Amino acid sequence: MEAQRLVSVLSVPKSNLTGRARAASDAAKQNAGPVDSEGRFPSEAFAEIRRQRLLGVMVPQALGGDGANLAEIVDVCYSLGQSCSSTALIYAMHQIKMACIVRHAKGNLTLERILRRVTDEQLLLASSTTEGQAGGNVRSSEAAVERDGTYVSLERKATVISYAIEADGIVTTARRAPDAAPSDQILLVLLKPDYTLERLQAWDTLGMRGTRSEGFTLRARAAPEQIIDDAYEKIHTQTMVPFAHLLWGAVWAGIAAAATAKAQAFIRNAVRQSNGQMPPGAPHFTQAVSSLQTLRGVLASALRTYETIQTDDRMIAGMEFQAMITLTKVHASELAASTVLSALRACGLSGYRNDTEFSIGRLLRDVLSAPLMINNDRILSNLAATSLMTPLPTSISG
Repeated sequence: MEAQRLVSVLSVPKSNLTGRARAASDAAKQNAGPVDSEGRFPSEAFAEIRRQRLLGVMVPQALGGDGANLAEIVDVCYSLGQSCSSTALIYAMHQIKMACIVRHAKGNLTLERILRRVTDEQLLLASSTTEGQAGGNVRSSEAAVERDGTYVSLERKATVISYAIEADGIVTTARRAPDAAPSDQILLVLLKPDYTLERLQAWDTLGMRGTRSEGFTLRARAAPEQIIDDAYEKIHTQTMVPFAHLLWGAVWAGIAAAATAKAQAFIRNAVRQSNGQMPPGAPHFTQAVSSLQTLRGVLASALRTYETIQTDDRMIAGMEFQAMITLTKVHASELAASTVLSALRACGLSGYRNDTEFSIGRLLRDVLSAPLMINNDRILSNLAATSLMTPLPTSISG
């Protein structure tokens, strides 16, 4: 089976990332309904994602990948988000982990071999950054890696590992050593033979049902070279946070765009049937278009800023950028939710029902997860002290 999959993915040429993403999005859209209603992993979409060789696109060309940049990955997430929210979010989470490895592997031959395998075999990586009492505080770890002869071992109770059963590997945070502080963390890259999973809790939610974000006890034993050399503090600041907020934001923008497209189709249909008279929901469609434009602008601005300074460690770690990129998550999630709600009101009862072509139900349920992923209230509370120390701008253009 693995050999057949490898042959199939190698048969698809590189380049034309837009076309490949469109093919994957088409497959995702065809199965988005059953993925949601059955609460299952989007296997058909990821079969096409693998066939289109989209899992290793960020890997440098020297290691067999496309060497795609962040802006290109953002567009793939936006495209997938318009088709199937769960597929898009899973793809985004995979690429966030890939970015951490690609940007911080630093010539580590073991990690480079893993990157080659991701590309050649189209492996899917999951993320484990939350556990126990820490909840959504990804900058604190309870479980520690322990040295076991020529290996390191880890056992952690992860409150959430999305699509863990379907993943080919897991990238997890942990304390550096049993006597290390909770914030002294490392990032460990594991492949399936390196770990076992014991389910702790199931996943039956309002939306994003296909992500299968269950809880597990993760037990691992791996080579020490599978630990990324850079401290997680650096990885978190330079890569994890910017990539997460931009890729998640692209997914949510895709959901908002899909809802706005449905509203547009509804309004056009209503105008045709009423000899040019605008329906009552038309103002809400205008609001949806406006908030979608604002959302895209927020993400585009943050992306440009990050691309400009991504090689400048000092500026990335600076208070101004970290506050901006973190607030990007808040703005994007709130704008996406309000856009979808406006689209629902534009469509009226046809959007509220689940049995019409203009139904907004699944999109609304999925996008409502956005403010809760790393809860916006937690973010705003944590940034309050920083905001008090930051001078307010004295001009618009400065």
